Amino acid sequence: MACMKLGSKADAFQKQGQAWFCTTGLPSDIVVEVEDMSFHLHKFPLLSRSGVMERLIADASEKGDTNCTISLNDIPGGAKTFELVAKFCYGVKHEITASNVVHLRCAAEYLEMTEEYGEDNLISQTEIFFNQVVLKNWKDSLKALQTCGDENILPHAEELNIVKRCIESLAVKASTDPNLFGWPVIDHGGPMQSPGGSVLWNGISTGARPKNVSSDWWYDDVSSLTLPLYKRLTLAMEARGIKQEIIAGSLEYYTKKYLPGLSRRKSAPVGMVSIEPPSEEDQKILLEEVDRLLPMQKGLVSTKFLFGLLRTALILRASQSCILNLEKRIGMQLDQATLEDLLMPNFSYSMETLYNIECVQRMVEHFMAIDQATGGASPCSIEDEQLLGSPSLTPVTMVAKLVDGYLAEVAPDVNLKLPKFMSLAEAVPEYARPLDDGLYRAIDIYLKSHPWLADADREQLCRLMDYQKLSLEACTHAAQNERLPLRIIVQVLFFEQLQLRTSIAGCFLVSDNLADGSRQFRSGLGAASQEGGWNTAVRENQVLKVGMDSMRLRVSELEKECSSMKQEIEKLGRAKGGSGGGGDGGGGSTWGNMSKKFGFKFKSQMCSAQEGSISKQNNGSGKLEKSRGKQQKHKKDLSWEG
Repeated sequence: MACMKLGSKADAFQKQGQAWFCTTGLPSDIVVEVEDMSFHLHKFPLLSRSGVMERLIADASEKGDTNCTISLNDIPGGAKTFELVAKFCYGVKHEITASNVVHLRCAAEYLEMTEEYGEDNLISQTEIFFNQVVLKNWKDSLKALQTCGDENILPHAEELNIVKRCIESLAVKASTDPNLFGWPVIDHGGPMQSPGGSVLWNGISTGARPKNVSSDWWYDDVSSLTLPLYKRLTLAMEARGIKQEIIAGSLEYYTKKYLPGLSRRKSAPVGMVSIEPPSEEDQKILLEEVDRLLPMQKGLVSTKFLFGLLRTALILRASQSCILNLEKRIGMQLDQATLEDLLMPNFSYSMETLYNIECVQRMVEHFMAIDQATGGASPCSIEDEQLLGSPSLTPVTMVAKLVDGYLAEVAPDVNLKLPKFMSLAEAVPEYARPLDDGLYRAIDIYLKSHPWLADADREQLCRLMDYQKLSLEACTHAAQNERLPLRIIVQVLFFEQLQLRTSIAGCFLVSDNLADGSRQFRSGLGAASQEGGWNTAVRENQVLKVGMDSMRLRVSELEKECSSMKQEIEKLGRAKGGSGGGGDGGGGSTWGNMSKKFGFKFKSQMCSAQEGSISKQNNGSGKLEKSRGKQQKHKKDLSWEG
């Protein structure tokens, strides 16, 4: 740390208890009291340098006080600073440093130590050192600004523009590329550099180039400032054009240092010194201030950090505006969240539910509002997904998957009411879910944990699902699920048969394409390549045959189950005296009656499309019929009645 040495005389000050004495051989003729310390000094050295001391000594002499006693309890810096002022007046050796220059400058102004009372007085000396040394150096400017945080000093430093000059100096240095000028490498004790930029060793150029300094080199330094000074410095840096990402990174570093709850599950950032955590009220003030300083922009800080802020805000009972702002920030980038992030405990006094579901729902609604405002995502086709594999994970589908997982986690809570569960599930639009398997799993867990639900409520809950968007595995599970209402099971079985017929029709299409491709393959390649390609095609055809055989068996089983269920439904209808369950033997009329009775919601063109696909197979290439003599018989078995 740079310093300015003043004075030439040996130190003649001695401390005895709570008193200082100047041992120059002459008896003391004035006592200056500062706080709880007494200074036994001489009048002439003081009044010859200070206008205030001159007036106070003159007033005491007019009163005829033999023991001149002066009180200076309001002097900036207190007793420690006045000790340095007294040494300056006596010409005793002492140093001005970045740690005491602000206190000395304010005390000199308070005591009116101008050039009128002697050349090179304390005001001019401190100004020279402050402007020519402190403001030129990052570390010294920061140290001087830190000393301004004292409540006793801050008003005086503001009047003298010391705070403003320090902040401007730091903002300029932070906004300048440190790799251009070699700092803060030198300030931080790095290797010396030659004018050409190479590293010096004992004054000799090594030819090595110094390492580049990252843009976050100043994060730890400014985190030592008090919140008001840090806020002003951040605003000054932003005005200087520093990128929002860098400002947000500094805010995150500063917050993690003083909010211990944010680093509960992971270690503190590298270089951060552990400190005593502030009081809860100070933490609350800091949290609300960080919310105001952090730009409302997506991706500036991590989603996990925002969830940490929100969780802390709920614990500290922060203002409602602060909590809502944090929810909006998270909603903007909810697709980057994890299930663990969403599982926030409910800190309210009511403790209705174990987790804070209302908070999650507001974040989901905010995300969906932004998604729809920006164009949203096109609805996915379930048939395309089954052919292409897993659906593409767009942001909206990622959020839908996240919400379904969250619903499955909170579903076992017996205090979770049905309207609240359904409201969160409905917050995700239909197009966001390519498959409803995750939603079905959450509903099944909720039904298992709430067995007392009425049948009407169960049916209302199950209407959240689109049965056409259930996979074959989910349909199979739902068809055997005793917790689902009978009406729902029948609908699931119906759509499962449609999916199986669609899959079988697709297999025939793929088989034809493979046959055509194998012919082109044989005609276009050489003998060696023809043999390898033909073997591959044969193996693929064998796999398809095995798959079709298994699907035929499954369709047969489902038809038997539907037939038995149809008979049971007809018996129930006769027992109640109803006429809607008549025992018409025709397959088409039976399914027509069932669709009317159970309210099936399916599009007629869907069945037409499936029948068209199979008809295409029957009317297509005759080569398939010749090569598969047995498949004609299987097709007749698979075709539906009427």
